Amino acid sequence: MLILTIRTDKPEAEIGLFDDGTKLAYSAWPAHRQLAETIHTRLQELLDSQGKKLEEVRGIAVFKGPGSFTGLRIGISVANALAYGLGVPIVSSTGEQWLAAGLNRIAGGEDEKVAIPEYGALPHVTAPKK
Repeated sequence: MLILTIRTDKPEAEIGLFDDGTKLAYSAWPAHRQLAETIHTRLQELLDSQGKKLEEVRGIAVFKGPGSFTGLRIGISVANALAYGLGVPIVSSTGEQWLAAGLNRIAGGEDEKVAIPEYGALPHVTAPKK
């Protein structure tokens, strides 16, 4: 079963492809403020490097935080949109073992339907300018 993994909580973003728990490919890049502009291209490059198509993905595991508000928002939005569009399960995990936990949960048939980020703190909202 082909699983896509996504982690975007820090300036260096990470995506991976796993087949039945075996890592096929993993890519990390300094996305920082260009994450929204680069994540789809990097995902396509990762798939192409393995001769895979997006339609072959059967599950998505995503890191849910804590971390950068914008990074998590972008990565989890992409993960949720892909899961919905492909009709595949999605799970979110946190901590040092997030990847193994996510792969195990997908293999176990879990599906959150929608991944929800955990930012680690309340958002800092500034007062509107007058």
